[in-house]
This record gives sequence, C-alpha cells and structure tokens, in this order.
Amino acid sequence: MASVDDIARLLDDVLGSRSIPDYPGALNGLQLAHTGPVCRIAASVDISLRVIERTIAANANLLVVHHGLFWGGTQRLIGVPYQRLKLLLAHDIAIYASHLPLDAHASLGNNALLASALGLTPTGPFATFQGTAIGISGTCDLLTSSFVARVQQTVLPWGGTVVSTWHDAGRITRRWGICSGASASTESLQEAIALGIDTLVVGEGPHHTAVDAPDLGLVVIYAGHYATETLGVQAIARTASEAFDVPWTFVHVPSGL
Repeated sequence: MASVDDIARLLDDVLGSRSIPDYPGALNGLQLAHTGPVCRIAASVDISLRVIERTIAANANLLVVHHGLFWGGTQRLIGVPYQRLKLLLAHDIAIYASHLPLDAHASLGNNALLASALGLTPTGPFATFQGTAIGISGTCDLLTSSFVARVQQTVLPWGGTVVSTWHDAGRITRRWGICSGASASTESLQEAIALGIDTLVVGEGPHHTAVDAPDLGLVVIYAGHYATETLGVQAIARTASEAFDVPWTFVHVPSGL
C-alpha cells in the first residue's frame, strides 16, 4: 500500500525538484496531503473543477499535475479556489505538482518526450531560466513545411492546433529548439539566434513574437500550451505506478489553448 509521502519523495528525487529554479507560485512537490493510502493515480496538465470531478469518477485519490493549485500565488479561499479545495478534501484527493522540473527532465520531461515523439535527438540546451536550461535543441535536415506537419501530427491527439510563422516553401530546418508551454518571448527568440537555432517549437507566445520571427530568420511553431505539456505528467504518473504497483489514468481536459 503506497503512501502519498513515499510517492512524493520518489518523484522529488527523480525530478530533482529541489535543484531546479521555478516561479514562486509553482510550489513544486506535494501540495495537498490526504489520509491515504494511494489507491489510484490520476495525471492531468491543470487543476480545474472538471479535472477534479473526472479524478473522482476515476476513483483516484492522488492527482499529479503540471500546473498546481497555487499558480496565482497567495489567494483567498473563496469562490473557485474554495470550491476546488472543498471537493478535493471531501474526496480525500492529494495533489502533487511539478512545473519546470518536469519540463526540464532529460527523459521524463515535456520537452524530451516531445522531441522523441517528433523523432528528434537533443544535442544541446535551450530556454535558460535563472541559469538552468529548461528546453532542448538539436540538428536535423528537414523541409520546414515537413517539420511543421510532423509537429501537427504529433500534437493533434492532445488537442493541439499548430500555427507557424511565415517561411518560404523550400526552407530547410537545420537546427531546432523546443520549449513547451508559454515559452515564446523576446528573450527566447534572441537566445535562439545566439545558439544558431532556426526553428522553434513552443506551446504559445505573444503576438509580437510571430511578427518578429521572420525578420530574425526564425520560424516559430506554436503547438498549443496544453498539448505540449501532456506527456510529462503521464510519464511521472507511470513512473510512480510502476514503482509502487498502483494503477494510474490520464485525465484529458484540453484548455483549448
């Protein structure tokens, strides 16, 4: 019979949670305890009332997520935050969250798994946050239009809708970078240029990055924040399931973004 503390310790160690910098509201690790033991693990990208309701329907009492309960920082327990917490406590559901440690992991991370699904082999870092590389990069020799099509095919099952910036029909992608989620920014585009990257795969980004990219010689492929972050939570839920012989399930609730 697995305890939530045992599972949390395993995931903290595997992910190196204490050594990866993150935003204060991420609160990586065990965010909400329960009486236990863990009978089934649910994995999902986000926490919402729909996710919690489907976790209950799946008879799971540990929910592993990428974006945790306290993303907005300190908040009053009223309205939606109260409704979520009340439902979690009423059904004795624990919460484990991992944000940037899960993005950055070399084998279980969102970026590594997305690269693998795309048939790409990472050879270097990308998307540095406070001195730590969260994303990855590598080389290839593909028509950029074929690269975009490959990304579309990969994220489609997870609700991703790919949009790419302008490029010539015969353009070749020779060096790529991947960083899931809301990773397109002026800084990430400049970092890509410095690393010799010509094609970026991200979840989402502000409009100005799509305007700036062609002028910088970059193609940015926006593949969906949610869709690019589905693989990591499934991987760590599977890891915990195999280590403690506890069944797991994926709660698929696309955000539409």
